[in-house]
Amino acid sequence: MITQLYRLWLLAAILFGALPVVQAQNSFVADTLTDAVFLRMQGRSFPVGCSIPRSDLRYLRVLHYDASGQVQQGELVCNKAIAQDLLDIFRQLYHAHYPIERMRLIDDYDADDEQSMRANNTSCFCFRAVSGSRKLSKHAQGLAIDINPLYNPYIKGTRVLPRNAAKYCNRKLTFPYKIAAGDLCHRLFRQHGFHWGGSWRSLKDYQHFEK
Repeated sequence: MITQLYRLWLLAAILFGALPVVQAQNSFVADTLTDAVFLRMQGRSFPVGCSIPRSDLRYLRVLHYDASGQVQQGELVCNKAIAQDLLDIFRQLYHAHYPIERMRLIDDYDADDEQSMRANNTSCFCFRAVSGSRKLSKHAQGLAIDINPLYNPYIKGTRVLPRNAAKYCNRKLTFPYKIAAGDLCHRLFRQHGFHWGGSWRSLKDYQHFEK
């Protein structure tokens, strides 16, 4: 009886277009780190001596659109304190078809921030210092996220990161994946209490939101 009812529901979902909505609702989840995920991180984003407890981190799976309109499955690790914020934000960005090119664990790039940024990979947790400093980054706590970093570079004087992003430093130009003050991505992060690196005075970090 249950199987028959499920088949009828599935047929109705397909006919009336509800199935993608149901799938989307079930594709925005936050879990504790499984052993498999933690193994990917060890020696990379979670190096020996990492002072952030594993229990403080969450593994998120979300859907997102890329600039060509294709739906992609994204993943990231963040602090449990902002997990629900990120789920809410990415769910709204997904429904608005806001483009994010790639969202993989930075461990797939050996926790090398430059490599990850060059690939325009959106990422969050990585136990590391601030670029050019010994001070721990907000990324080390899982409280900062970089969105579409290739097209939204870090700029301090003549220093640009990633190093292949110089052509995206002119923020008056229009190009895919650009984050601008007042756009949906910026508004949603600000509504959830995040600070945007694009509004800093001493440097600009257009990809960066932190809490």
